[in-house]
Amino acid sequence: MFENLTDKFERAFKVLKGQGQISEINVAETLKEVRRALLDADVNFKTAKEFTNTVKAKAIGANVLTAISPGQLMIKICHEELVNLMGGNEVEINVKGNPGIILMSGLQGSGKTTFTGKLGNYLKTKKGKNPLLAACDVYRPAAIDQLHVLGEQLGIEVFSNREEKNPVRIAEQAIQHAKSNGFNVVIIDTAGRLAIDEKMMQEIADVKSAINPTETLFVVDAMTGQDAVNTAKSFNEKINFDGVVLTKLDGDTRGGAALTIKSVVNKPIKFVGTGEKMDALDVFYPARMADRILGKGDVVTLVERAQEQFDEEEARKLQKRIKKNQFDFNDFLGQLQQVKKMGNVKDLVGMMPGMGKAMKDVEIEDDAFKYIEAIIHSMTPHERENPDSINNSRKIRLAKGSGTNVTEVNKLMKQFNDTKKMMKMMSNPRKMQEMMKQMKGMGGMPGL
Repeated sequence: MFENLTDKFERAFKVLKGQGQISEINVAETLKEVRRALLDADVNFKTAKEFTNTVKAKAIGANVLTAISPGQLMIKICHEELVNLMGGNEVEINVKGNPGIILMSGLQGSGKTTFTGKLGNYLKTKKGKNPLLAACDVYRPAAIDQLHVLGEQLGIEVFSNREEKNPVRIAEQAIQHAKSNGFNVVIIDTAGRLAIDEKMMQEIADVKSAINPTETLFVVDAMTGQDAVNTAKSFNEKINFDGVVLTKLDGDTRGGAALTIKSVVNKPIKFVGTGEKMDALDVFYPARMADRILGKGDVVTLVERAQEQFDEEEARKLQKRIKKNQFDFNDFLGQLQQVKKMGNVKDLVGMMPGMGKAMKDVEIEDDAFKYIEAIIHSMTPHERENPDSINNSRKIRLAKGSGTNVTEVNKLMKQFNDTKKMMKMMSNPRKMQEMMKQMKGMGGMPGL
């Protein structure tokens, strides 16, 4: 996500590296690179120009604090302006009402139906809502089938009426069904088109007028760049939506839509889709996104995802086992499975400060742990509970059973032992404090 943009921003800030103070010359040189980076990311030209002008006005003549270098000051100013450019603060979705009604809009292929399922799952699992999904795409039977499949996977009811061809009536029937059956949110999936046309616009406008939704969302494929912004503008003029959803952001290394859409349509980005799985949905936080663009990672989101998978009782049991030196491959496998639930591995690594650039050209498979899991699953219960019993002959058997080789088995054994040592140290506050003191004294780690 935003890899190229991050790389170009870092190159721009190198102009100020080693400079004793900010001057009009070095600021102009840096901002020339910043503007180029934004344009390469498919950011609207007017937006890019306004952004760099604002940064320049704040940077010129700024008193650089003793502890802050010119480069650090420029990063701070750019961060503030990126946050402002993307909306400032996160904006929550409005699901108030009896029921709350959410209307989905967007072009065909933008991921609208998939997002409808993701949003239903988000409201059910994280907001404690009882959502109803309504299939109102009367032109594409596959969209109705897709929504039913998603609903079945998620345990969420889907309302559809294949005999009715008027999306307004289907939406009204869905809302009535929700009122009669205790659903407190209705998410209405409407038809998309391959391109903007008057008939489509009028149809979505008629649906909105008839049902008076509490929230209207515009779903757009982030990979379409400036086209996404232009489409958003057309939709907003017709239906005056409340917020934007950027899908497929995990596949977009440019990020122009995320940086431009707020300034063009003056509507907040509320959600971003970061993968195919039904839980691959994040609330859009401008400050966190600015952190990632500037290569600072996104530790807050990483911690939040970890907390969602955190089981307090299991953690207590694991801590006791670690203290008794009983950590085994069953525990190791359990920890791996928790990490997998947190999302795409490369995305998680990119949230760690400084790791995004380091992992830029490293290919990490979505199922990066499959060989580790295969080896552990090839172990007997005795071997899992007694890792020290795994000798050379057992390693050969495990390699054959898992379709790997002895080198991979040895690598896993080393990873396991390193993890066991680290967890043992983390369970001892005194040793942990000593380690942190040592790390603080190491060069290149002043901010730890």
